[in-house]
This record gives sequence, C-alpha cells and structure tokens, in this order.
Amino acid sequence: MRNIVYSTQLKHDLALTISECEHDRIFLLVDENTETHCLPLIISFFSLKEATIIRIPAGEKNKNVNALTHIWSALSNGCATRHSLLISLGGGTVTDVGDFAASTFKRGINFINIPTTLLGMVDASVGGKNGIDFNGLKNEVGTFAQPRFTLIHTPFLQTLPYSELLSGFAEMLKHALLDKEQTWSDILTFDIDKPDLTQLQRMVETSVRIKEKFVDSDPHEKGIRKALNFGHTFGHAFEAFSNGKLLHGHAVAHGMVCALYLSALKTGFPTERMHQTVSFIREHYGRPAIYCDDYEQLYALMLHDKKNKGDNIMLTLLAGFGDIKTNQTPSKEEIFEALDFAREG
Repeated sequence: MRNIVYSTQLKHDLALTISECEHDRIFLLVDENTETHCLPLIISFFSLKEATIIRIPAGEKNKNVNALTHIWSALSNGCATRHSLLISLGGGTVTDVGDFAASTFKRGINFINIPTTLLGMVDASVGGKNGIDFNGLKNEVGTFAQPRFTLIHTPFLQTLPYSELLSGFAEMLKHALLDKEQTWSDILTFDIDKPDLTQLQRMVETSVRIKEKFVDSDPHEKGIRKALNFGHTFGHAFEAFSNGKLLHGHAVAHGMVCALYLSALKTGFPTERMHQTVSFIREHYGRPAIYCDDYEQLYALMLHDKKNKGDNIMLTLLAGFGDIKTNQTPSKEEIFEALDFAREG
C-alpha cells in the first residue's frame, strides 16, 4: 500500500501521518545537508519532540554498507523495536538507505519518507525500491518495500543547488517521454532556470502519477515497469564510470541521449522529436566526459545491469511517446554507435 501526501501544511500533515503509524519510538534520519538546511524547518514540530536523530554522511558515495550498519546500530542502540518508526528526511541517498534499513531491521519496521530533492520526490521515494551500492555497482543490494507515507513538500526545493534541481528534472523528462507528447512539451517549455514552484508542484504530481502507473501494474519489475529504466542502463554506467562525480539525474540524461538514438534507429521514434529532446539535454546537461577508449569499460559496466539476461544487454526503447518497447537487445556495435552520438553526434 502506498500513500503519497502532497503537503502544503507540513506540520499538520506530518503529525497526521505519524498518528497513522504504530510507533513506540520515532527515529529521524538525516544527512549532513538536510541536517543543516531542512531539519531546522521541522525539528520544532510537536510530533517530533521525542524523535532520535540519526546522521549519515551526504552523497551517493555514502550509500553503502557502512551507512546501512550505522543506521541499524543506531536503531538497536536506541532500543528500537518492531513497533518503532523511521522517518527519512533527504534526497535519494537518504531514502534509499533509510528505507532499506527500516525494511530489514527486526524484519521490517514502519517508515515515512520526506524527500527534500526533486529527484527524491519524483523517483527515489516512490515505487518501493530501496538499497545500497555495493562492489562499485549501483543499487546492487536492496529490497522492495513501500513506505507507509511519502510527504512531498516542494518548498524544500528552495534549499537545492541548481545542479540537484536539474538532476531531478531529468527523471521528470523520462516520465514525460513514457507518457504523451503534451507532458513532454510541458517539460521542454518549463523555465527550470527560474522555476515557478506552484507550477512545479503540479508537474511533480503528474510525474509521480506516471511512475505510479507502472509501479502499480508491475510492482516487482517483471514486465512493463522496465519502462522506468529508459536511459538508465547507459546512465548507471556513466555514473559508475565517473566515480561519483556525475549526479544520478545528469547521468540518466546522458543515458537518455543514447537510448533516444537507438530508439530512432531501431524502434521508429520520430527523429525530429529525438533531436529536440537531445538538444534540450545538451543545453542543460552538456555531454558525457567520455572518449572512444572508454567504450569497453562502459560496456562492461552495462553488462552488470540487473535487467540483463545472460550476456544480452536488455534496454527499454521507445517507438513514440508512451509507445514502450522493453527487452530490446542492441548489438555491441550499436551500443558503441549510441556512445558516439552522445559524445559528439
């Protein structure tokens, strides 16, 4: 069961959602950034007066076993029981590792997400996927577990640097491509440089609903939910190759350039719309910092993707807006062509 609350009165809505969750103790997970910029906005709430704060380092590089065991230890040392509640306040790293910790501690305790980044709102905190990076590979270990509630409060976005806002906007672009041309047009014409938060809240709701549609119909990613991986097999390879220097959404944006190229080449995605989308991505995200000599390493990283079968790289491609083709198996030569296009096309 998933309950998403689009909150305009966070104090009231958080108190209400906490009251709906059985809890003998409350734990509040933050990282260094959300402790500085976001925690002060809610720590005075009466509903959190007895909450125990758990702190982890910020950044994707800290979405690892060390952060996970630190949370488990804090819960154990804080006398958490199967009836306790963990609230994760942060972006995708915080909600991913926090949800994984909560879903496994005492075989599972209640948890609430309060995403504070655009990426966290439209992607990481919705869909029930959680986990950690392991052995140099993204999201290599994790579970499927839904938060009791996710509270989406867009004023938190005012605390974000521009690069983080762009990171989330890339996932919104992906959702738009999976939906319809009007949704795609709304993304490309939105002024992300000077965002109207009221308009952005409506667009976030639309983006979340698109993702929910796929999650509801395929919660464990056996079929159509693979659509949400559009651009991600390339993107995760770019992200891993950068050794943490490339934000997730920026990597996915570059990955979508590759996937759009292959979509136009193999499944009939309209070439004009492909070029318009690629132009938008290059304007805001640039081009990936890769060279021809890097292709073999990138290909090896793609081979580790969880959607693959055997030695076949399995991609999601598009024949048009919302016309999704999962389980596509381009050749190695075609993948290298797509990397060429992303780099210099």
